[in-house]
Amino acid sequence: MRLLAVSDLHLGHPENRAILDDLSDLEDHRADWLILAGDVGESLTHVAMAFAALRPRFARLIWVPGNHELWTTEESGERLRGAAKYTALVDLARTFNVLTPEDPYPTILDGSGPDTVVLCPLFLLYDYSFRPPDVSLEGLRAWAAEEHAVCADEQHLSPSPHATRAAWCRQRLAISEARLNALPPGTRTVLINHFPLRRDLLFINRVPRLAPWCGTVLTEDWHRRFNARIVVTGHQHVPRTDWRDGTRFEEVSLGYPREWRARYPETAPRLGDLLREILPGPPSEPEAPVT
Repeated sequence: MRLLAVSDLHLGHPENRAILDDLSDLEDHRADWLILAGDVGESLTHVAMAFAALRPRFARLIWVPGNHELWTTEESGERLRGAAKYTALVDLARTFNVLTPEDPYPTILDGSGPDTVVLCPLFLLYDYSFRPPDVSLEGLRAWAAEEHAVCADEQHLSPSPHATRAAWCRQRLAISEARLNALPPGTRTVLINHFPLRRDLLFINRVPRLAPWCGTVLTEDWHRRFNARIVVTGHQHVPRTDWRDGTRFEEVSLGYPREWRARYPETAPRLGDLLREILPGPPSEPEAPVT
């Protein structure tokens, strides 16, 4: 068994749906588990499309929401907003037997030895604290707009019934923190969240002023506090591997067609090419080159 991951399929784009249409290269994954780390699409229809296509091809799916799944748009024809949209997504996942942040955390072998790890799907959102210290919350949107950074969440992602997205983030942090604190001491974890857990792991160089919509500083030590072997995230559309304090951080995004074409200039990738191995994966941090 392997634990694999991908995120940001953005099935609202026809080019990305075409990648999901041909899954013949996934026939050998029926013993593996797959993480979908958010931004599957903007509608329940998009998410159901992914679950229906992928669930039969893997032993287990784990899904966490991104910001796009929580959108309310005219194009989707849906009227669910905020927490009600999230609840509907969780209910949808359960009809496909897909694990969500609302389900018990599963325990699996880590793949590289006899030890076990607990897989912890999280839904944490963001609270704008990734902004520079000299930018006030009130001035945040104007500051971002100075460099043409406008986050569509401000229009499409309702925090209802919470007063603000930051308030919803605080609630989600409290829920997740309580569950993680309840794990037995010494438990090794894989933390799974759509948004990055650390500000120093932001690589959105094309639109750096979108950083405040990317996470919260309150999770920057969670990989240490909760004994994470690996942290899995998406959101940035910059697939890469990083290490902090002996913990491996995997960003597992596909992204928009204009972005993945830069990585695959000859032909569109197949989904099997995009899956990043979480476990067993590399056993330890690579040594720095001698200079």
